[in-house]
Amino acid sequence: MRIAIGSGKGGTGKTTLTVALAQAAIESVQVLDCDVEEPNAHLFLRPELKESQSVTLLTPEVNAAACTGCGECSRMCQFNAIVALSSQAMVFPELCHGCGGCTMVCPHEAIKEVSYPIGTLEKGKAGDIEFAQGTLTVGRAMSPPVIRAVKNQAIQDGLVLLDCPPGTACPFMAAVKGVDAVILVTEPTAFGLHDLGLAVDTIVELGLPMGVVVNRVHEEENNITAFCHERDIPVLLQIPEQRSIAEAYSQGKSLIDADPSLRKSLQGVLETVTSWITKGGQR
Repeated sequence: MRIAIGSGKGGTGKTTLTVALAQAAIESVQVLDCDVEEPNAHLFLRPELKESQSVTLLTPEVNAAACTGCGECSRMCQFNAIVALSSQAMVFPELCHGCGGCTMVCPHEAIKEVSYPIGTLEKGKAGDIEFAQGTLTVGRAMSPPVIRAVKNQAIQDGLVLLDCPPGTACPFMAAVKGVDAVILVTEPTAFGLHDLGLAVDTIVELGLPMGVVVNRVHEEENNITAFCHERDIPVLLQIPEQRSIAEAYSQGKSLIDADPSLRKSLQGVLETVTSWITKGGQR
């Protein structure tokens, strides 16, 4: 079972919840940190990372001797990653999406694909928790291939928790594609409500079952619970704003370390979401 933990905005507590759910899980569990632009689940799980490998993207390389500058490759590319000059083509690998189209349309077979490093994949374990994370190389813009490389490490048996990138753009879509359910984490603020609405609309379009966890709660009845009631979205858990939780977080400790009484509630969240999955996505 693959459960994605996402949010419409950053800083709502996705990683905090992902780590706590993994620690509370009764069955075998794996955490995939798909927030490749700033992975930080390892700061709380402290896994022993035993494997590391480069993540690459196939990008074009032009044979200057064979290229005539006809422009077929440039006309084909929708991302301006290859541009035809007067006598030959110039490649901008940072813009390339690795589709291979330019290689296919070149009438002179002057283009071949070469590996272009864009990130790093690391694997390990934190106690009984399997762990994998990706890190996008500074200066690179294409995070979805790194996210897909992380997702390819998913275990076949057991629970897989995906810590997703914030927002609803391409990185988030790459992370949630193919998952069984989504937990959205938000906070009871105006910004939290606005961005939660964007995330909910996205998940509705994908047709995935979802629930909401509200973090840093002062009052049980708030703008998020009102929104969820209106949209018929289950509120799975409300986490109170406590100084002890903030202090534990600043020290690299998990939510369960700060408040062990939340373990049972977190297990209840997992039981609820996994029951949706076993019922074919029905709540």
